[in-house]
Amino acid sequence: MAETWDEVQLIADGFERVYAELEWYDGPRVGLADVNGKPHYFQNHDYDHADEADEYQVWPASEAAVELEREQWAIFARWNECHEAGAVDLETHPGQGGIDARYDELALLLVPCRQAPDDARRLVGEIRFDAGARYRVEGLDYWFRWRPTR
Repeated sequence: MAETWDEVQLIADGFERVYAELEWYDGPRVGLADVNGKPHYFQNHDYDHADEADEYQVWPASEAAVELEREQWAIFARWNECHEAGAVDLETHPGQGGIDARYDELALLLVPCRQAPDDARRLVGEIRFDAGARYRVEGLDYWFRWRPTR
């Protein structure tokens, strides 16, 4: 298990919250996180498995998109809590489509927001973990510290 950090220390060290995870593959690939205190989408599709921090495309998320993303994330997080408790099967995952009408509606509404624009910035994202539950309605157990690419 990765080392965990206290939230106060994470903030003091310049790490920022991750609100939603849209894709994970050997690390966070796509999601919604604060960058300089404001919600941004992040995206990385470089699966080189290097031990160094990953480079991400980041672009601002509108207030409307953030609200929709957080609503969809909350649906997933509540489902995941039930799944981990053994109350629901994997087949009921809302991301499969046809399971939760609102989740599906949000997915369609968010498609254009999740596309990286041509002017997306490139930043390096360093990750640290807190000691909370992996998936929570308010976000995830990992935080990013961003820096410019070299």
